[in-house]
Amino acid sequence: MEINWEYLHAQAIEAMKTAYAPYSKFPVGAAALVDDGRVLRGCNVENASYGLTLCAECGLVSSLMATGGGRLIAFSCVDMHGNSLMPCGRCRQLLFEHGGGSLQLMTDSGVRPLSELLPWAFGPEEMTKRRD
Repeated sequence: MEINWEYLHAQAIEAMKTAYAPYSKFPVGAAALVDDGRVLRGCNVENASYGLTLCAECGLVSSLMATGGGRLIAFSCVDMHGNSLMPCGRCRQLLFEHGGGSLQLMTDSGVRPLSELLPWAFGPEEMTKRRD
């Protein structure tokens, strides 16, 4: 499947515009291509109790599951200026669960597979392998 990175980036910017970030003033948007061709978006949603804040990736993965599931194959995340933004470690793990190591992420230095950004990740395969 061909990845239109410009479109994905533009969708992340649109998602960022809907973020709820009254405390940090740091809106974040994310967009991802799903293996069935859908493009999903997510934005950060802050909370006065900071620990309850939801990252943009959380909203995106929730949308993935709410709209039928599938596997993420390409991902773009942006800051308030539309610059590529690297997901935090927690969110890299969340993305790994739903895209695996082959998920392609746009970074400041170009497209990189998630396996490079989260080496030795613990995922669903480990759960199965270690239970048997």
